[in-house]
Amino acid sequence: RSSDLQIESPAPHGEDLLHGLNLDWKRFVTHQTVDFFKHEIEPLKKVNSNLPVTTNFMGIYEGLDYWKFVNYVDVISWDNYPRWHSNDDYDLACGVSMVHDLNRSLKGGKPFMLMESTPSTTNWHEVSKLKRPGMHLLSSIQAVAHGSDTVQYFQWRKSRGSSEKFHGAVVDHCGHENTRVFNDVKIVGETLTRLDEIIGTTVEPEVAIIFDWENRWAMKDAQGPRNIGIHYEETVKENYKPFWKNGVPVDVINMDCDFSKYKLLIAPMLYMVKQGVGEKIKEFVKNGGTFVATYWSGIVNETDLCFLGGFPGPLREVLGIWSEEIDALYDGESRLVSFDNENELGLKGDYEATELCDLIHLEGARSLATYKEAFYKGRPALTVNDFSKGRAYYIASRNEEQFNDMFYGKLIEELGLKKVIDTELPYGVTAQTRTDGKNDYIFVMNFTQEEKTVELDEKEYIDLLEGETSDRKLTVPGYGVKILKRTKS
Repeated sequence: RSSDLQIESPAPHGEDLLHGLNLDWKRFVTHQTVDFFKHEIEPLKKVNSNLPVTTNFMGIYEGLDYWKFVNYVDVISWDNYPRWHSNDDYDLACGVSMVHDLNRSLKGGKPFMLMESTPSTTNWHEVSKLKRPGMHLLSSIQAVAHGSDTVQYFQWRKSRGSSEKFHGAVVDHCGHENTRVFNDVKIVGETLTRLDEIIGTTVEPEVAIIFDWENRWAMKDAQGPRNIGIHYEETVKENYKPFWKNGVPVDVINMDCDFSKYKLLIAPMLYMVKQGVGEKIKEFVKNGGTFVATYWSGIVNETDLCFLGGFPGPLREVLGIWSEEIDALYDGESRLVSFDNENELGLKGDYEATELCDLIHLEGARSLATYKEAFYKGRPALTVNDFSKGRAYYIASRNEEQFNDMFYGKLIEELGLKKVIDTELPYGVTAQTRTDGKNDYIFVMNFTQEEKTVELDEKEYIDLLEGETSDRKLTVPGYGVKILKRTKS
């Protein structure tokens, strides 16, 4: 008979090389935390079963699988503390948006809560930089644009002592309201009071991207092929970014979710394919869906044991390829990848591939791009396979941003994926939407310091903050946001 007492945690003085046990330990930690959470809320629910409960998640914190909490929290909430103005705010905003989309997706599209944010700065980042004028409103509305029904702060008033005495707050040590930060908070409050009709609305993405905790645990515990950084989180973001740049809404899901409601399913580095997931993906593609997988997918099962018979294991048939081996590159190394002449996507150009280059054989798939360097020159680097009513693409290498922009931009066009605004967005600007089924609410956000102009499509838009019809040429100031309303078509 087994018990929890038989579980030995991975430790430097103990066993830590059995990856399946390490994986089970991490699952156990989540299980115990969820069990403790259930124990905490039980007396509250006894008093009032309708009392909603939540707990504040922390971005994509690795230690707990947040998907295991979703049946026990009534509302998802999370703490958002980006390092604004540390580098490229546009790129940083993309990562923040992806986490907002994840939190919305946890409860199947239900609105979430921005539980914590700072009105100005933190005191625990390496450099505590102040938000530039406009950024507080922009970053607050960014959460609303992706599905939050709240904007909340830590903290109301700065303490006189202890570790968070210099953390941002609505009320500073001066004790009055005549500060820039207090005025920024006031502007956010005034803006939110004009957005009451948005409360409870949702997002209807046609695209889903898989970000899976258990897959992440297993992949990052593996020894090889790149122990200096496998960069799973960054890779998911890189595959998310072209849609964000084009204003195409995305759900961020795990491999246990329902795929059937999407047109496009993307699985970056799906190293682990749990039992039944390969069959779900086949069914999705058979029914007309488009599936995209990348290098280092279909390697192990849910117990972290390698698939036998050839990678990518359960995905081999639907992708129409066999992955023979994978080349890992040092930082600074790259390989040239070029789109094939007259490939069926009509794409052209040469691009750099870094970190991981999969060496694959075609088993029914067709080549769209090819390696141009090293001993694998001439081998396929991007493939497509027709599978019943759908299609499956395989990206064999980690490619530069321009490659992803070209490839996913073509898929957006070919699949007729709905853009929030049927226009080309300038660099630094994204557009997101929420809907109540009758009206769409459009958020146009500029994450640069420069003023940008967006050419709206031919639909009629009302500026919700100004209460008047918007011009076709929409001017968005630096670190600015415009909130529009239109009749849902």
